[in-house]
Amino acid sequence: MKKMILGVIITAMVGWTIYDLLLSDEEAAQEPEIAETETAQPEVTGVAVGDLAPDFELMTMDGETVRLSDYRGQRVFINFWATWCPPCRAEMPDMQQLYEEQDVPVEILAINLTETEQSEENITSFVEDFGLTFPILMDTNSETAHTYKVKAVPASYMIDSTGHISFVAPGALNMEFMAREVEKMN
Repeated sequence: MKKMILGVIITAMVGWTIYDLLLSDEEAAQEPEIAETETAQPEVTGVAVGDLAPDFELMTMDGETVRLSDYRGQRVFINFWATWCPPCRAEMPDMQQLYEEQDVPVEILAINLTETEQSEENITSFVEDFGLTFPILMDTNSETAHTYKVKAVPASYMIDSTGHISFVAPGALNMEFMAREVEKMN
């Protein structure tokens, strides 16, 4: 009787092992399909390095409409600034030099926090005094600054030709640093 019970237990264990192995082979055959669907995730729009940069639409000082998406396929240097900001004043000549020299082509979009200014005339005077020739965009309600989570100015975002953020910098940058980061972008 003991031999018979032991035989039943062993037979059940062997049967369970065979069942488990067959089930494991079926699951393994399905794993590549699962892995493929898990890697095909939608692109993340955000303000961190690697994210797709949020699109925006702003007016230039000349009244032209500019969208970040208009520059897809180009490197873009976005800089949030204000006339009353000493570090902004310090980095503007370097930004102009980068824009003029263009060892590696880059479009500069200088986004002024217009609602923080005393007047738009201050912006015009600033641009003339510094001889700025790159586009000056007016963020009249700070909506774009909020989208980009700008907490202090200056704040810079380097956007590569695919529209992804490759570098984020709170604070002023110098010419050498700007040029080095632009060169790193695709």
